[in-house]
Amino acid sequence: MVEMYELGRVELVQALGAAKARGVEVRVITDPTVKASRDSATKLDALAVAERPYPVDDGRHQIDHVKLLIADAEAAVGGMNWGRHSDRNHDYLLQTQVAADVDRLVLVFEQDWALAGGHPAPLPAWSGAVAQTFPGSGIRTVIEGAIGRAARRVLAEVYTLTDPAVIAELALARRRGADVRVVLDPNQEYNLHPHALLRAAGVDVRWYPVPIGVLLHAKIGLFDDELVLGSANWTLSGLGTNHELDIETNDPLVMSAYASRFETDWSRSHA
Repeated sequence: MVEMYELGRVELVQALGAAKARGVEVRVITDPTVKASRDSATKLDALAVAERPYPVDDGRHQIDHVKLLIADAEAAVGGMNWGRHSDRNHDYLLQTQVAADVDRLVLVFEQDWALAGGHPAPLPAWSGAVAQTFPGSGIRTVIEGAIGRAARRVLAEVYTLTDPAVIAELALARRRGADVRVVLDPNQEYNLHPHALLRAAGVDVRWYPVPIGVLLHAKIGLFDDELVLGSANWTLSGLGTNHELDIETNDPLVMSAYASRFETDWSRSHA
C-alpha cells in the first residue's frame, strides 16, 4: 500500500510492478495535481498495478500530501516524497512495526482508497499515535497539545511554519522556561515573518544551510519525550485543508537519534 504526493522515481514504480508480478497485492494512491504522479500512474496502469488518484478538492486548494508505505507488517510515514530529487532534501520518516500503529495506518489507507473509488467512509475519532488532517483535525490537536505540555524542550525542524496558533504555543512554551529551538528552510519566504515573531518572543530560530536546489523538507518536533513527524507543515493548509498524515512516538532510541541529529543540524544552521 502506497500513498504518495509526488511519485516520480522510475525505479520505484518498476519495483511496485515487480512486486505485483510476484503475486503481492499492490495498491497505490497518488495526487493528481502533480505531473510526475500522473505520469507514474500511467506507468502503473501499464504494469497492471491498481492505482487511484485522490479526489482533491480544487475549490479548497487541497492536496493529498500524504507520504505512506505499508509493506506486510511494517510501515513508513514521514515527509519525504518519492520524487526524482527528493533524496537530496533534508527530511525524516519513521519506520514502525508497532502493530497498533500499522493497523491504524492500514485503515487510513483503506479510507483513502475507498474515497478515491467514490465511496467515502471516514474513520471514527482516534486517540492513538497516528493522526490525520482532513478528514479530522487530529494533527493540529497532537502538535498543539505536545507543545502545550512541553516543560523542558521543543526541538523542531520545519519546512514551512506560519500557523498563528502554533507560533503562539511555541512562544508560550519559551515563556514557561522550555528550551525552544526551531530550524526553518530559508528558501520559503513565508517563514520570514514567523521567524521575526518567534525571535521577538525569545525563541531561538535558525536557518538551515541548504544549497541551491535542496530543501529542508522536514516536519518534525521533539517535545520533552514525545516525537511527532509526518507530512504536515505547520501551516493553516497543513493543519486544516490538505489531507496529511503524522505519527507520534516515545521510543527512546528514536528520540535519542533525532535529538542527536537536531544538535548537529542546529550547530550547522545560522541565525
